[in-house]
Amino acid sequence: MTLSQTNSADPAAVGAIGQEQAYLDVLYRLLDVARERTERALTQTHARGAAGGTFQARVEREVTAAEQSWRLAQLNAVEHGLCFGRTDAEPTAERAGTLYIGRIGLRDEDYEPRLIDWRAPAAQPFYAATPSDPNGLIRRRHIYTKNRTVTSVDDEVFDLDRLSEPDRKSLSGEAMLIASITAGRTGRMSDVVATIQAEQDRVIRATLAGVLVVQGGPGTGKTVAALHRAAYLMYTHRRTLERRTPSSSATSARCCRPSARPTWCSARSPSSFPGSRRRPMTIQKPPWSRATSRW
Repeated sequence: MTLSQTNSADPAAVGAIGQEQAYLDVLYRLLDVARERTERALTQTHARGAAGGTFQARVEREVTAAEQSWRLAQLNAVEHGLCFGRTDAEPTAERAGTLYIGRIGLRDEDYEPRLIDWRAPAAQPFYAATPSDPNGLIRRRHIYTKNRTVTSVDDEVFDLDRLSEPDRKSLSGEAMLIASITAGRTGRMSDVVATIQAEQDRVIRATLAGVLVVQGGPGTGKTVAALHRAAYLMYTHRRTLERRTPSSSATSARCCRPSARPTWCSARSPSSFPGSRRRPMTIQKPPWSRATSRW
């Protein structure tokens, strides 16, 4: 069974928004701390760039600076829409009962996970859960934010009997897909990492080996699935893919929002790949064009 409430002016909705706002403030504090720590480390690395030193020392400094710059770019790219989801399930020895899903993973001072990267295996139930197969979830909550402020929440309950009494009182939301469907269309790919559907998620998280063929009509989300699959593979199999020839997914990376595009992936055209050659196109005139000009 699924349940969703639509009255955002309800006191329960206000309480749910306040609850998520408090947690979002914690996440942004962790993000600020991580950004400041990375900026400080990068400054110290650059300060070691004085003249002299061995070749190995210079190489190690450049490698360290590159990694720190990549991390800083990643932290800056998730400033907007840092957290967009929450899952509630029965706690087990392997995982907590409540997990928050976002664009990157964040840990607190005790190295406890406070935000789960959307590409991590632990985040899969957030996308894969359906009324017929909830993937062990009791509730899925979509969190809508503007800058660093929670504007609304949307609850989908899969098992109301297993939901605690305080959580029942905080149920709130409106249909998440309605806002996505009625949004105005533009010429660029929209940011949909928070609204990926179960069918798209199966494509995104398919195994790396072999060739994956996705078929569907216009507007069914094939491009969205392909771009986010590229981001997922680059997150899960980064070391493997770094050793290979850049894939065609990098060609479309510029169309994907920064939330799904890895900061270390550059956009390249197929003609720039190793071994490719530009071949001039020759157009032959049809034989009848020489016989008469009326053709």
